[in-house]
Amino acid sequence: MKNPLMPHLTGIVLTYNEAEHIVACLESLHFADEVMVFDSFSTDETVSLAQAAGARVVQRVFDHYAGQRNAALDSVRERTQWVLFVDADERVTPELAAEVRHVIQQAGECVGFRIPRWNYIAGKLTKGAGWYPDYQTRLLKIGAAQYDPARHVHEVVILQGAEGTLHEHFVHYNYKNMAQFFRKQQKYVAYDAQILYEQGIRPKPWTYITQPLRHFYWRFITLKGYQDGWHGLRLSAIMAWYEFRKYVLLRKLT
Repeated sequence: MKNPLMPHLTGIVLTYNEAEHIVACLESLHFADEVMVFDSFSTDETVSLAQAAGARVVQRVFDHYAGQRNAALDSVRERTQWVLFVDADERVTPELAAEVRHVIQQAGECVGFRIPRWNYIAGKLTKGAGWYPDYQTRLLKIGAAQYDPARHVHEVVILQGAEGTLHEHFVHYNYKNMAQFFRKQQKYVAYDAQILYEQGIRPKPWTYITQPLRHFYWRFITLKGYQDGWHGLRLSAIMAWYEFRKYVLLRKLT
């Protein structure tokens, strides 16, 4: 039974067609006082599965990730003290659940906490090349956190106070296979190219060579992609290719 003196915690999962993941995700959130699925009008069984698992379901038309997360925060503002955002393809380990419960009771000046993630890419735990520790600021105190509305992808949390860091991990099954990985990266580089264009950055002739090479070195050497062997080498090379693609797209925009 929950200690009545302990701060109230709501787990929030943003969804759109997440029937494959939603049940396991919600099972890992049983430690929260309330679980809400904030859905973007899924067309699969996500909503019915979430309701059957005991989650409260709220639906909103998707505009962008920052807008969706801010709307979710607003919807629980009068219901809870703390929010833990969990993606549908993430799982909260029992160790992380215990740590979350502990820190919200003794948070002190901290109004937000970042959480490291174990990322599984095509079934492989990836510890280098930029995928670890992959901190995500997801444990937020209501009234002291919001998402920057200008960052539609790779959202940024704005905290009105100090940020802490947890030690336990999310488990993130973010890419089931490499085909899914490629599709996501194509979307990300298009977004990143648009950001560079809006910032007034224009590619030089040598940029198409130097930037991919720098990116590969950064991923494979600086971020220790070599720790993952062939898997890390392949990911570093793929990300260098998408760095090249980003500047090709930027060139087209200009």
